[in-house]
Amino acid sequence: MNAHLELEALYRNESRRVLATLIRLLGDFDLAEEALHEAFRAAMEQWPRDGVPANPRAWLVSAGRFKAIDGLRRQARFQGLDEAPEPAVAEDEEAFDQQHLEDDRLRLIFTCCHPALAADAQVALTLREVCDLTTEEIARAFLTAPGTVAQRIVRAKAKIREARIPYEVPGRNELAERLEAVLRVVYLVFNEGYFASSGEALTRSQLSEEAIRLGRLLVELLPEPEAQGLLALMLLHESRRPARLSASGEPVLLEDQDRDLWDRALIAEGEALVLDALRSRRFGPYSLQAAIAAVHAEAPSMAATDWTQIVGLYDALLRHAPSPVVELNRTVALAMRDGPEAGLAQLDALLSRGELDDYHLAHAARADLCRRLGRTEDARAAYRRALQLSQQAPDRAFLERRLAELDL
Repeated sequence: MNAHLELEALYRNESRRVLATLIRLLGDFDLAEEALHEAFRAAMEQWPRDGVPANPRAWLVSAGRFKAIDGLRRQARFQGLDEAPEPAVAEDEEAFDQQHLEDDRLRLIFTCCHPALAADAQVALTLREVCDLTTEEIARAFLTAPGTVAQRIVRAKAKIREARIPYEVPGRNELAERLEAVLRVVYLVFNEGYFASSGEALTRSQLSEEAIRLGRLLVELLPEPEAQGLLALMLLHESRRPARLSASGEPVLLEDQDRDLWDRALIAEGEALVLDALRSRRFGPYSLQAAIAAVHAEAPSMAATDWTQIVGLYDALLRHAPSPVVELNRTVALAMRDGPEAGLAQLDALLSRGELDDYHLAHAARADLCRRLGRTEDARAAYRRALQLSQQAPDRAFLERRLAELDL
């Protein structure tokens, strides 16, 4: 491989690692990004002439650090900087050993997902700095103006600088809480790519791929049970992507999906991760959701699904993360186990509390149960209510078709 091709491959595979280390060494996101580009520019000039160095990543980090500090000296930004020792371009074992480099990637993820940052800023910063998506790609994925995304990133970096947010992996005493924030950001990115009904299909798929890549990275660097559970959950959902939308873009219900289209390799990987997480007995909501997805994945049909096990898993999930939406999902599973009448009684009790009044899927579920019981007028009313609340065109098309079928 010639120097130019190797450099292109290195940028694709290693630039985020180099950036993470430069942020640690230079203490500033913008300065590190500039240094990264300067390092690759220098490599493009020197490597074809001098040959590719034995440790390309360390060379790039050293070159970037040297050029950044040299630039700061020329601009006389800091008093007394001329007294600082000259940075060496040679390898520094402490700065470049494998453990430090892997820790740098974790540091970058935890910093981008710091709870002091706004949620939308966490997502934008993670996609930009960890995943190397452009602001335009992020904007297209979230149907947001590029300028808005850029402002979020700028504000997040300013907050990190001004609040002196430490660039570090949290200690054991706060790791669980901080990891939860990281996992939430990763799953939000995945959901935006997987469940969004608008936006460019390619960009949505790219978001899901990036979230899975982040999930793999977390499991590699920090193999905590809930990180394994989240990765398993994303893989099991992703396995169904080829079957979950019709040719016209409408959602296809689980019972109507062609299971031959499901990706069995992703299912096998997800199931193995679920088992590891559950065996640890330190699992949480992501692992339990993944276990539910695994039960669906291994069933040959809707009718042959182990609904008793799914209801039990939802009971466990409610103990770990109680919410009306989890209760709704449990109710749907209960209806599959005990029949639509039992499910409707539970659902009406849940709706009577008012927490799901504006949630279109709750009314769509009620419509389906009424339809199965032959209560056509009640089904019509529930479908109409779901239509009033639904915002996504494919979801509305699906509900309108279901409503029309009641008149056939």
